[in-house]
Amino acid sequence: MDEFIAAAESRRRFQVLLMGWFAGLAAVLAAVGIYGVMVNTVVRRTREIGLRLALGAAPRDAVTMIVSKGMLLAGAGIAAGFAAAIAVMRFIRTLLFGVSPFDVPTFAAVAALLALIAFVSAWAPARAAARVDPVVALREE
Repeated sequence: MDEFIAAAESRRRFQVLLMGWFAGLAAVLAAVGIYGVMVNTVVRRTREIGLRLALGAAPRDAVTMIVSKGMLLAGAGIAAGFAAAIAVMRFIRTLLFGVSPFDVPTFAAVAALLALIAFVSAWAPARAAARVDPVVALREE
C-alpha cells in the first residue's frame, strides 16, 4: 500500500521539488543581479563618492547611500513580485499543500528573505565604496 501511495504522489512530489529548485535558482539570480547593479552603481559613482569623502562625509554615509538605493530597488521588485504572485495564484493553487494561496506569513517570510538577500547583495559593494581613497577617486577620469 505504501508503494501505491508513493507512486500516486510521485508526480506532485516531483513538481514541488522542481518548483523548490527553481525558487532557489531565482534567489541566487536575484542576489547576483542586485550585486551586479550595485557594483555598477559604485563604479559609476566612484568619483562622486570620493568627492563626498574628501569633503568630510563619513564612510558610513557612503554605505548608507548605496544600501538604501539597493533596498529601494529591491522594495520595488518585491512589490511587483507580490502583484504577480497574486495574479497567478489561481494557476498554482493545485500545487500548494497545507497552505492557503494567500497565506500572509508565507508572503511575509518570502519578503523578508528577499529583503535580506538584497541587503547582503548591496552591502558588499557599499563597503567597497566606503573604502574609496578620495585622492585616487578624484584623479580618475
